[in-house]
Amino acid sequence: MTGGDKSYTCEELNPALHIIKEKLKRFTEVEQECKETAEHIRSQAQHTERQIKAEFEKLHQFLREEEEARLAALREEEEQKTQILKEKIENITGHISTLPDKITAIEKAMDTEDTSFLRSYKNIKERAQCTLQDPELLSGALIDVAKHLGNLKFRVWENMLGMVQYTPVVLDPNTAAPWLSLSDDLTIVRDTDTKQKYPDNPERFSRCLSVLGSEGFTSGKHSWEMKVRNKLEWTIGVVKESISRKGKITCSPERGFWVLMLRNGGKYRAGGGTELTLKRKPQSIRVQLDYDRGEVSFFDSSDMSVIYIFTDTFTERVFPYFSPCLKKDKNDGPLQICPGKVVVTMT
Repeated sequence: MTGGDKSYTCEELNPALHIIKEKLKRFTEVEQECKETAEHIRSQAQHTERQIKAEFEKLHQFLREEEEARLAALREEEEQKTQILKEKIENITGHISTLPDKITAIEKAMDTEDTSFLRSYKNIKERAQCTLQDPELLSGALIDVAKHLGNLKFRVWENMLGMVQYTPVVLDPNTAAPWLSLSDDLTIVRDTDTKQKYPDNPERFSRCLSVLGSEGFTSGKHSWEMKVRNKLEWTIGVVKESISRKGKITCSPERGFWVLMLRNGGKYRAGGGTELTLKRKPQSIRVQLDYDRGEVSFFDSSDMSVIYIFTDTFTERVFPYFSPCLKKDKNDGPLQICPGKVVVTMT
């Protein structure tokens, strides 16, 4: 092979070598990302386990207190009814102790044969009179077992509703942008102004300060309420599953965003374009999705007045969407999903 042939061959191999080197680099990067993801999975599992144990401990503590309260009520009823019965027994015992003396006196007088019996007859007759009413068992003297045991599990569960909350939508931490922090119960999102080390998984927003709800919808009616309080900036609503999560986001229905946003503390917009004029600044907003009718509606929760309604046609799964702010220097608080009202219906 001549020098010229060798040079020509190297020129042909250089592109292939470059591709292989790029492949190696990419495989190495992905290998490192996989290792970091594995570590994150372990961290997630440990944190989630702690939270599960903490939540169950609250339930266990509630059940222990509920058990003790019901046992205390049983002991109190036992003591009360035992005391009543004890007093009745003492009363009967007192009468029992006097009646034998009367019986003995009357029998002795009846055995007397002399005329003194006749003289004392009237007195004896009076002593023989017994005005005591026959003793009877008290009504309701027994323990009200049905009160303590009837529908026991249901009554305990009914009381448990006072300590538990149901939230119609919860946040998906696997979609949260690295600058966002979620509460342990996944109902509050805030901007931390600090980028956290999360895996850059496909579901996660990488640039926009956004997070999705954990459940998507392909049919039916769904609603949730957001506390926005006096925040200066936020974006909430519904987005389609296929939106871009890695680059810059344009919030418009054409791009799969049916959202309401607040900017600069007073400028409300629908879908990123339509400016709105509101009579007052809502402290909480209800988002209502009617997938089958193609509607996303926003209401002021204080009086359920309509803020804006989108009408469109949904062709894929859609998710609740939340962004607490877009400018870190105006990060004035979190967004919070309100708990729903739990109603027990018996048939």
